[in-house]
Amino acid sequence: MASLNKVWIFCLAFFLLASPLAQVVRCQSDTNDAAETTEDVSDLGIVGDDVQDFGDGSFPSAPGIDTICLFPKNSVKLVTAGEESELLVGIKNDGESSLNVIAIKASVHVPYNHQLLIQNLTAQVFNNGSVPASSQATFPYLFTLSKLFQPGNFDLVGTIVYEIESHPYQSTFYNGTIEVVEPSGFLTMESVFLVTLGVALIVLFGLWVHGRVQSLSKKKRAPAVEVGTKTTDASMDEWLEGTAYAQSQSSKSKKKK
Repeated sequence: MASLNKVWIFCLAFFLLASPLAQVVRCQSDTNDAAETTEDVSDLGIVGDDVQDFGDGSFPSAPGIDTICLFPKNSVKLVTAGEESELLVGIKNDGESSLNVIAIKASVHVPYNHQLLIQNLTAQVFNNGSVPASSQATFPYLFTLSKLFQPGNFDLVGTIVYEIESHPYQSTFYNGTIEVVEPSGFLTMESVFLVTLGVALIVLFGLWVHGRVQSLSKKKRAPAVEVGTKTTDASMDEWLEGTAYAQSQSSKSKKKK
């Protein structure tokens, strides 16, 4: 049983990657039926939100219904705050009756504590989401996180609401972590901080270099010592006349003669 589940999950994932715009893929090998499954997304009847009140209550999941979720071209699950993101919801109907997809909704929570709700994302309602028995279908879901989100990891909980024979059901197609990043604008808080820090470091380095250059130049300007004849001030000679220093100087001069 486990091996069969792995086989259908692999097949469904391949279908989602190969035909993200397909509504219903019937489990037949006929080429005409396969060509009819590549319908435009508009044929799904996406009518936005607040069109049908399916309630905020919790419905049970129907037996024989399996779901899968993929982030197209975004395997690392990076979501930019304030920008539109897309995911694909695959649903497989192994029941005996046809089901009708009503809406897809999602919410963002604090990691490891889903009681702390951060944002309820816009619900996407469908009016042409029929999935016959023994069939599978893919539904796109577009959502936008608030610009106030700080970068980091958050938990995304996605639910698909459907009805079978007028009875409402729901299945959770994703309950995991997403990484929220800032918009790739030119100026962000982090970029401004880094630029300011860089300018301050450059200014400090310039002041340090200027101080070093000044200290080296002062050392090079030290007065040179003159070697040779020395002139003596006459007033100094008169002040030293009669002292031992004057007598020694006169004796030295007599010896040189």
